[in-house]
Order: sequence, then C-alpha cells, then structure tokens
Amino acid sequence: MERQLRAGELTCPACGGVLAPWGYGRPREVRGDLEARWFVRPRRSRCTGCQVTHLLLPEVLWPRRMDAAEVIGAGLEIAALGMGHRQVAAHLGRAEDTVRGWIRRFRRRSEEVRRYFTVALVALADDPVMPEQAGTPLSDAVSAIAAAHRAAAMKWPEMNTVSRWAFAGRVIDGRVLTCTS
Repeated sequence: MERQLRAGELTCPACGGVLAPWGYGRPREVRGDLEARWFVRPRRSRCTGCQVTHLLLPEVLWPRRMDAAEVIGAGLEIAALGMGHRQVAAHLGRAEDTVRGWIRRFRRRSEEVRRYFTVALVALADDPVMPEQAGTPLSDAVSAIAAAHRAAAMKWPEMNTVSRWAFAGRVIDGRVLTCTS
C-alpha cells in the first residue's frame, strides 16, 4: 500500500482523484483472538483533487472497530448459527454491548451485504453455486460472504491465505458493519 500511495496509484473514494501521503493517524490498539493485541499506526492520505484526508487501514481492520476483522467475523458466524449476543460475547471474551453492536449493525446491513456478495460470487465463479437460504437475513449474508470467498480462492489460490473476513472488508471497502452512504 505504501508503494502504491507514493506512486500515485491509489484513488480517492469520494472524487476519484489521486491520494498522496499525508502523515499518520494516531496509534491504536487492536484486539485479536484470545489475548493477542497489537498496535497499528494507520497511514493517512490526502486527495490531490478534493483535499479530503483519508485513513488507510490494513485489511484486517474495519473502520471504527477496535477488534480485528477475524474476531468480529467469528462473532457474526456464531450469531448466524442462532446464538444470542451474550453467548457470542462469552465465547469471544468480549463485552456484551460490543458484540450486540456488531450483530445489530450487521443485521441492519445484512440484505445489502448479501446482495453485494452474491453479485461478487457470480462475477468470480465460472459456474456459481448459490448458497442455500439459511433462514435469517444475517445467516444468508454470512453464507454469501463465505461463498464469494470460496469462489475467489478457486480463481486465485493465493486467496486461501486471506481470511474470509479480511476478504469481505477489502471487497466492500471495510464497510461490513457501517453504512455505505
């Protein structure tokens, strides 16, 4: 990403202008699974066209989240199996309010996410196998993400090294839990 930023290969999501280096964001702690924690100092950029600044996050992070994409995704997968937020929180070792927030935000966006990843699945697979309806919008969205990730891994084997939740964040610009508008 640093090389692309310095070469002027990254574009502004707002206007399509070229992003240029613009320092760094504040260091932040990221919680991984179990007791894993690490610090990230995200790169900032500024559009040469509209002059808006942007924070460039690694794929394992989603905007406005302290937990890694893998942890949040694991929580959403558990919730898709029918567990409530208290059980998910206990399983992941996270606060109930935090997990409830993830699940609520994802439920609000689940139909949009399902549609987006179903379109991605069709674009990626030569002969796409649509996931069966899982019974809830949340479960259907999780299934669509998993199916699109499998299709990407079939097309590009190196995608097997990328988790489905880092993949999901990359495909939908990190907006798995946040609105696109």
